[in-house]
Amino acid sequence: MPGTNLTRGEAQTRAALLDVASYLIELDLTPRTDGPSETSFASRTTVTFTSSQPGAATFVDLVGATTIHEITLNGRSIDPATAYSDSRIALDDLAAENELVVSADLTYSRSGEGLHRFVDPVDNRVYLYTQFEVPDARRVYATFEQPDLKSVFTFHVTAPADWKVVSNSPTPAPESLGEGRAVWRFAPTQRMSTYITALVAGEYHEVQDVYAGAHGDIPLGVFARQSLVEHLDSEEILKITKQGFAFFEEAFDFPYPFGKYDQLFVPEYNMGAMENAGCVTFRDEYLPRSRQTRAFYEQRANTILHEMAHMWFGDLVTMTWWDDLWLNESFAEWAAHHASAQATEFTDAWTGFTNARKNWAYRQDQLPSTHPIAADNFDLEAVEQNFDGITYAKGASTLKQLVAWVGEEPFLAGLRAYFKKHAFANSEFTDLLSALETASGRELDSWAAEWLQTSGVNTLAASFEVGDDGAFTSFAVEQTAHADFPTLRRHRIAIGLYDLVEGRLVSRTSIETDIAGASTSVDALVGQQQPDLVLLNDGDLTYAKIRLDPRSLATLVASIDKLDDSLARALCWGAAWDMTRDAEMRASDFVALVLQGVGTESDITAVGALLGYASSAGSIYTAPANRAAVKASWEAGLRALVEAAEPGSDHQLALVRSYAAAARSDDGAAYVRGLYDGSVVLDGLDVSQDLRWTLLNSLAAGGRADHAAIDAELERDATISGKEAAAGARAAIPTPEAKEAAWQLGVVADDTPNETARRICLNFQQSGQDEVLAPYVDRYLEVAETILDTRTVWLARLALEFTFPRANPTAETLAKVDAWLETTKANPAGLRYVREGRADLARSLAAQERDAQA
Repeated sequence: MPGTNLTRGEAQTRAALLDVASYLIELDLTPRTDGPSETSFASRTTVTFTSSQPGAATFVDLVGATTIHEITLNGRSIDPATAYSDSRIALDDLAAENELVVSADLTYSRSGEGLHRFVDPVDNRVYLYTQFEVPDARRVYATFEQPDLKSVFTFHVTAPADWKVVSNSPTPAPESLGEGRAVWRFAPTQRMSTYITALVAGEYHEVQDVYAGAHGDIPLGVFARQSLVEHLDSEEILKITKQGFAFFEEAFDFPYPFGKYDQLFVPEYNMGAMENAGCVTFRDEYLPRSRQTRAFYEQRANTILHEMAHMWFGDLVTMTWWDDLWLNESFAEWAAHHASAQATEFTDAWTGFTNARKNWAYRQDQLPSTHPIAADNFDLEAVEQNFDGITYAKGASTLKQLVAWVGEEPFLAGLRAYFKKHAFANSEFTDLLSALETASGRELDSWAAEWLQTSGVNTLAASFEVGDDGAFTSFAVEQTAHADFPTLRRHRIAIGLYDLVEGRLVSRTSIETDIAGASTSVDALVGQQQPDLVLLNDGDLTYAKIRLDPRSLATLVASIDKLDDSLARALCWGAAWDMTRDAEMRASDFVALVLQGVGTESDITAVGALLGYASSAGSIYTAPANRAAVKASWEAGLRALVEAAEPGSDHQLALVRSYAAAARSDDGAAYVRGLYDGSVVLDGLDVSQDLRWTLLNSLAAGGRADHAAIDAELERDATISGKEAAAGARAAIPTPEAKEAAWQLGVVADDTPNETARRICLNFQQSGQDEVLAPYVDRYLEVAETILDTRTVWLARLALEFTFPRANPTAETLAKVDAWLETTKANPAGLRYVREGRADLARSLAAQERDAQA
C-alpha cells in the first residue's frame, strides 16, 4: 500500500500521461456551526487537465480528508467510499480534456505540515500558514503532487473580514460576504509547482515598501504576529531584501519573475524558511525578543538571500524530480553566501560558512547515511531524509569549487542562458551542466561523476622532507579516502605557509595547485624554508578534511590566538575539530585549545560553533577518568572569559550562554542563579527574557530549579516562546517524574505542537544524567520500531533524532543498539536515524579511548 508515499516511477508515468492546465482552489477558513470548525476547513479544488491517452487511469493526491463531499470527473460523480484510499483518489476513463472537482473537509495542522493553525496565547489572535515542501500541498487541496506537473493556480479564500490574506499572487481587495466574512479572489499565478504555492492568513501586522530596480518596481511586504510588532525590525529586513534584488537581478540578468515579494514571519515553523513564489515564510524566531550576536543577523541575512535565490533557481526553473533536490538547495546555499559577501555588510560570509555550515557537511558525510550529492531519491520517503548537510553545505562547497574552476563570469553566463531557456518549466542537472559547458568551454561530465555521484570526504595531508638548512627538499600532498568510499578526487587547493613574526602568525606565501590521486608533488615549495604552520586548502577552495603535521599542530595549539586571518583560523579550527572527532587529537587538548583562542576569535559565528564543539568534546569525547577535571577546567575557563569579555559585546553574550550550559559546580550554579535573580551583575549584560530562560534551563538541568520555579517564570513570560522554553526546561530536570512527563509529551503524545515537541526532545538527553536516562535506551528503541508508521514525518524525526541516547555514551548502550539493528523491521527512515545515532556513539567511545592516552 503506498500510503502517503509516491515513487519516482509513478511520477514519471503520471507526467507522461497528463498536462495540468489550471487549478481553482476555494478555501473556507471561517469557523461556522454548519461547516468548518476551529480544527478543520473546507477545500474545493477544480483541476483542468489533458490526457495523452483517453480512457487511461491515474490518481490525484489528497491527504487527511475527514469528509469528502463531492468528487466529479467530467460531470460524472465518483463515490469517495470506493475511490479514496491511501491518500489518493483513483480516476479512471480519462477524456482527452478533463475537469475534476473535489470538495472535502481537511484538518488544520499542529505539526507545521500542510495548513498550520496557531492561536497566540498573548492575545488569542489566530494565525495560519502553509508549508508544502516536499509533498504537503495535498493536505490543503487535491493535487497532482510532483514538481514536473506545473500549472497555474487561482486561490479564492473565504476568511474573517479583518484578516490579512496573502498568497503567491498580489493580494486583492476583499469582497464582503456579510456577518464579518469576506472572500479574496486572487489572480492566477505564474506557472509553478504545487510545493511552492502558499497561503498565509490571519491577524498579521503588515509593513509595505517597494524595491525600485533596473527592471521595474517590486512591491514588498513584511508580515508578523501582532504580539511581535515591537520586535519587527522591518527596515533591516527590507535593506537586505533590496540588496539581494539588486545583486541577483544583475547577476542572473533576468527580472524577478513573480511580481510582488512578501516575507512572512510565522509561528511554530519547522524550518528556517521556505521559498514559496512571492510569498516566502520564515520562522518568527528570526524576529528576536532579546539581544542577539552579529552571527544571528548574519545567518538571518543569509536565509533571506537563500530564499530569494530560489525565486530563480527552484521556482522559475524547477527540478523535474527530487533527484535534483541537491541542486535546488546547494545553489541557493552558494548564491546566498556569494551575495552576502558581495552585496551586504557581511563580507566575511564565507568564513562563517567554513566555521559552521561546512562542518555540518563533514559530519553528515561521515555518517552511515552518507549519500552522493546527487542522491537517488527514488520516492518521497527518500527525499524527506535528504534535507541534510550533504544536500545543502557539501553541495554548496562543490559549487564554490566549480565556480573557481570554470571562472565566475562563465559560471554566471551559463546560469543566465539556463534561466532564459527553461523559464517557468522543469529541467534536470544535465541541462545546467550543458549550459555551463557552453559558457566555459570546459568538459564537466567527469567532474560531475567524480564530485556529485560519489560519497564520502577526502583527507589531505602534507608530506615533506626538510634539509639541514631548514628548507623543504620535497613536498607532496597525500590524499586518502574512507575504505567504504574510496574515490580520490581532483582538487584545486592553495597551500599557505605561515610564520611567527613579532608575536603574530602571518602568511609568508600561498601557492595554488591542482592535486589528484594518492600523492601529488608540489615542486614550487621545494627550497622554501619550513614555516611554523603549513595550511592545506588555504582560502578554503575545496571540500576536504585537512591534517596538520606535528610542527603545524604544535604551532596551532600554542598560537591560534596569534593568527590574524579569520578564514585561515576557520580552517585551523576545523582541522583540530576533525582530528578530535576522528580520535587523532585528545578531546582534553581540544577543550584547552578553544579556551585559549575563543576569547579573541573575531568571527562570532566561529565563537558560537567552537563553544558548542568544546562542550561536546568535554562531555562525550573525554575519557571517563578525565571528564570531571576537563569539565571543571572548561567551567572555570569560561568563567574567566566571561569576566574578561568586553561589556556589552557579542563575546560576552555568547560566553554567558555557554557558561550557563557548563556551570554544574556549586559555585557555578550560584553564579548562574545570581545572574538570573539580579544579585550578580555583569557590566553591559542585558539579562533579557530569552537569556533568563537560558539561565533557568541551566539551573533545571543541574537539579537546582523545580517546576514551581519554571511556572513562576512562565507567568512572567506567558508567550508561545515562554511556553516552549518552559517545556524544554521541564524536560531537562534530572528526576524520573520529569523525564517521564517529557517523554509522554515529546515522544508519545500526538497532539503536542511541533515546536513545543522540538524543545522537549532537544532538552531530554543531558550529559551527566545517565542514571535517570538509563531506562530510555530500551524505550527509545521500542519507539523507533514503529513511530514513522503512526506520526507525521516531522514529529517522528524530532523524536528519533534528538532523543537518541547519545548524551552519555557507553559500550553497553552501543551493544543494545547493535542488537536492535540486527533484528529490527523498522521503517527505513527510522533505521537511518538510529544508525546515525549508533555512529555517533561509536565515535564518542573511540575518542574517549584516545583521550585516555598520554
